[in-house]
Amino acid sequence: MSGITSSTALWYASRATGVVSLILLSAVMIIGMLVNRQGRLPGLPRFAVLGLHRNLSLLAMAFVAIHVLTAVADSYVSISLAAIVIPFISSYEPLWLGLGAVALDLMAAVIVTSLLRRHIGRRVWRAVHWLAYASWPVAVVHSVYSSKDLQSGPLLFLGLACIAAVLGALGWRLIRARASLPRADRVPQLMADRGLLARAGDR
Repeated sequence: MSGITSSTALWYASRATGVVSLILLSAVMIIGMLVNRQGRLPGLPRFAVLGLHRNLSLLAMAFVAIHVLTAVADSYVSISLAAIVIPFISSYEPLWLGLGAVALDLMAAVIVTSLLRRHIGRRVWRAVHWLAYASWPVAVVHSVYSSKDLQSGPLLFLGLACIAAVLGALGWRLIRARASLPRADRVPQLMADRGLLARAGDR
C-alpha cells in the first residue's frame, strides 16, 4: 500500500461528491414533484418548503461543482475544461461524460433563470424550470455508465433507491393530477386514455 496520493485523493473526492450529488438531486426532484400548487408539503408551511427546495438545490450544485473540478484536476484521466460544458468533445468516455455536460448545462439554465426570475417573467421561468426534470435522468445515466462504482455493490442499491424514490414521487404526482381534474373532464380524459391503450394493443 503506497497510501493516498494527491491523484487518488482527487479520484475519491470526485466519486464521493458524484454520489452525494445524485442523492441531493434526487431529493430536489422528489420535493419538486410532491409540492402542491400552493407550494406546500403536508405538515410544512410554504416558506419552509421553498427554503428547503432552494437550499437543497444550491447544496446539490455545490457538490456537482466539486465533482466536476476534482474530475478535471485528476491526472489519471484527461478531461478538459471545455468538455465540462460542451457535450461529447471529451477524448475520455465522450458519450457518458457528454451526458454529464448536458445535465450540467440544463442545471445551469435552471439556476440562471431562477436568479433572473423577476426580470424574465414567471411563464418563461416555469418553461425553463421544467429542464430540471430532464437533467435528472441524464445525470443518472451519466453517473451509472461513467463510473463502475454504481454498477455493483452497495452503491448500485443506492442508485436504484434514488430511481425508485423519484419514480414513486412521479407516480404520486400523476395520481394527484388526475384526481384534481374537474369531474366533467374526467370522462373525456378516461376515454382518451382507453383509446390510446386500444390503439397500442392493435399494433
